[in-house]
Amino acid sequence: MDSLQPLRRLIARPEAGPFALLILLIIVFTSINPKFISFLNISNTLAFTVELGLIALAMTLLMTSGEFDLSVGSVFGFSAVVMWTLFNSGLAPLPLAFVAALSLAALIGLSSGLLVTQLKIPSFLVTLGMLLLVRGTALFITDGFPQRTWDAAGHPLAVILVGDFWIGPLRVYMSLFWFVLAAIVLGYVLTRTKAGNWIQASGGNPNAARARGVKVDRTKIALFMLSSVFAAFAGIISSIRTSAANPNSGTGYELEVIAMVVIGGTALMGGRGTIIGTVIGVLILRMMRNGIIMVGVPGLAYNIFIGAIILGMMALHSWLDRRHQEAA
Repeated sequence: MDSLQPLRRLIARPEAGPFALLILLIIVFTSINPKFISFLNISNTLAFTVELGLIALAMTLLMTSGEFDLSVGSVFGFSAVVMWTLFNSGLAPLPLAFVAALSLAALIGLSSGLLVTQLKIPSFLVTLGMLLLVRGTALFITDGFPQRTWDAAGHPLAVILVGDFWIGPLRVYMSLFWFVLAAIVLGYVLTRTKAGNWIQASGGNPNAARARGVKVDRTKIALFMLSSVFAAFAGIISSIRTSAANPNSGTGYELEVIAMVVIGGTALMGGRGTIIGTVIGVLILRMMRNGIIMVGVPGLAYNIFIGAIILGMMALHSWLDRRHQEAA
């Protein structure tokens, strides 16, 4: 038996390359600026990381099924606007406004899923149109102005979603708990359940999956709804943390989230997904954004680094896939 076989299997995993890159980034940024691993910087980085991370987790399952959702950024901003508009106008108490915003997000996801599965319109086009529709609605509702959120300071719902506590010198928000919980649950669903098998089969070979009894359309509709709800949840958390519900918030998040998922090792065309890889991908991009600023690189250069990382990780994943197929 080849004693190096376990090591080769470990290296062949889609998470191996991203994990190595993550360690490299930490070493490089820390060597240039030791404050990169300070408790203050870690706290600040995690606060925003988990909000985009929540969207990326749901996007992982959707992309594994072979679909995209470009509307998550607009849903991120729209749902917070809806919740605070209902609350500030006195139409609903905060918990009811929260449920209403999530329900509306689920309806947006349902609409996208039905258009994709029933009318056979590519998800890229459907969710691009939904992006414009949802963003335009948010701007129309607010006349382009942010909604106030500070009236809810200390509200039990706000504390549950974004309350902060200290672990020694490290300040942690409750949103980190929700992110970790979602990663564990979705990771289990994807790798250990029948639903996870359906998701991967739907993206790998949908026709063969249908022939074997997989409810492909139903699975994809549920994932579009999950993607929208997670985007809404993340947007609401962000609005409470920053005390601002801006109709323009979330602009560009859809592409950054997809980058996180792809860098983490999820197949771009579906059939293979990894929640662990997505978590690593989320950390890579957020640390990259934070690190290049701390070492003195202009923030406007961020997209250059992200583009290079995406191309590099795609080349690495392609090479590992070919090696794995040759070994098999």
